[in-house]
Amino acid sequence: MKQSPPKIIALDGPAASGKSTVGSRVADALDYLFFDTGVMYRAVTWMALVRKIDIHDENAVTTLTEDTPIDVRSTSQVDGRACDVLVENEDITWQIRRPEVDANVSVVSAYPGVRAALTVQQRRIGKRGKVVMVGRDIGTVVLPEADLKIYLDASAEKRARRRYDEIIARGEKADYAEILQKVIQRDHIDTTRDIAPLKPAEDAIILNSDQLNEDQVFEKIMALCA
Repeated sequence: MKQSPPKIIALDGPAASGKSTVGSRVADALDYLFFDTGVMYRAVTWMALVRKIDIHDENAVTTLTEDTPIDVRSTSQVDGRACDVLVENEDITWQIRRPEVDANVSVVSAYPGVRAALTVQQRRIGKRGKVVMVGRDIGTVVLPEADLKIYLDASAEKRARRRYDEIIARGEKADYAEILQKVIQRDHIDTTRDIAPLKPAEDAIILNSDQLNEDQVFEKIMALCA
């Protein structure tokens, strides 16, 4: 008798490890919700900006997060989105990609109160099942009961090179050394923060993609789901 795929898949890893790209492919293959938890931090940032709340007022931003339900659902439109992001039934999927959100989301995501409030919301969505949830603390904090936990890793040099190649492929200019420095800095912040530091769950399967291309990573994860 064929085994059904895991209902909850947690996919963690450092910045630029390729987890969003492969996570989206896995979700599509399984007909699951693809949920990159970063969209929730973007949603909070967008709400704060629209409501003219000072981004640097940690208490105000935390209260906003605690008081506002955010939902993430499978795509309802074919317009390039990976999921629908809803706040009070308003579709804000594309608003959260605006430049002003890009410029402020790192401040918001560093607040412990915001992270705690969003963890509750992420758990609510994840426990519906049929989800591939991507982030940095899914298997350790958000959904430690996930049926399958994967930690997708790669060296800082490899991740910086991939990001550099992506930018060059778009016809834009890039400085590899600068990108590498930013990747290393982000790793340091993610692994040393007091709240939910980046690390593999004890029962996570660690996949190092230094010697693997995107298709090979996808195939390995799909094999784990079989």
